[in-house]
Amino acid sequence: MYKQLCSKENLMKAFINARRGKTKKHYIINFEAKLEENLDKLHKELTNKTYKPHLLKVFIVKDPKTRRISKSRFRDRVVHHALINIIGRLFEKSFIYDSHANQKGKGTLRAIQRFNKFKRKVSKNNTKGCYVLKADIKHYFDEVNHDILLGILKNKVIDKRIINLIIKILKNSVVRGGGQTT
Repeated sequence: MYKQLCSKENLMKAFINARRGKTKKHYIINFEAKLEENLDKLHKELTNKTYKPHLLKVFIVKDPKTRRISKSRFRDRVVHHALINIIGRLFEKSFIYDSHANQKGKGTLRAIQRFNKFKRKVSKNNTKGCYVLKADIKHYFDEVNHDILLGILKNKVIDKRIINLIIKILKNSVVRGGGQTT
């Protein structure tokens, strides 16, 4: 699996997926200007197991509530997509059907269509009132237990090199005191 993850074909596919909808961003244009060189470098780093993610950029957004966002550099997002290209299919069948985030063939539009179907059913074609609960798990990505997550991953991903890559990525996202992400 790891050799497939590191392949230039997979990295190219990952690049295409990572840039989708963002082709006008300066960091995409810069990466693409030296695409072959950048993908070769990632290929070598992954193959030699010397890849190290860059520190996350942390910033605050207020839309509509205040949230702290940790953003990976684009080259690291290419690696994330390369990883998902390989291990994503191992997990797809175990996902809740109505989860639409970051899944092939799903997304915001499909989630809204599904919601509308349930809303029509519960409200008897909008003739009866109904309620919706919108919830959010506060600081979910900061609080998720990495040991439990790795245990789940290890049940399906048998290649230790892929697990080690995931550990590198997770360690890069550990938040330490004072809002610094290391």
